[in-house]
Amino acid sequence: MIRATSIVRILTENSKINPRILSASGRGEFFPINSENTKEARSQNRRTEIILTPKLDDLLKIIETN
Repeated sequence: MIRATSIVRILTENSKINPRILSASGRGEFFPINSENTKEARSQNRRTEIILTPKLDDLLKIIETN
């Protein structure tokens, strides 16, 4: 979770992104890519994924106009 909040902080400090539209979430502990107990496996699980989701109201308006 610390890594996720750090990324959110970097995004909001270095851009014009509204911090209210971002949320940080940590999942690596619960959804590891590699469950082995090796240095390489832990390295693979230390990752950052950014998921973009549309505002559903705006998306519905676009669909309705087409």
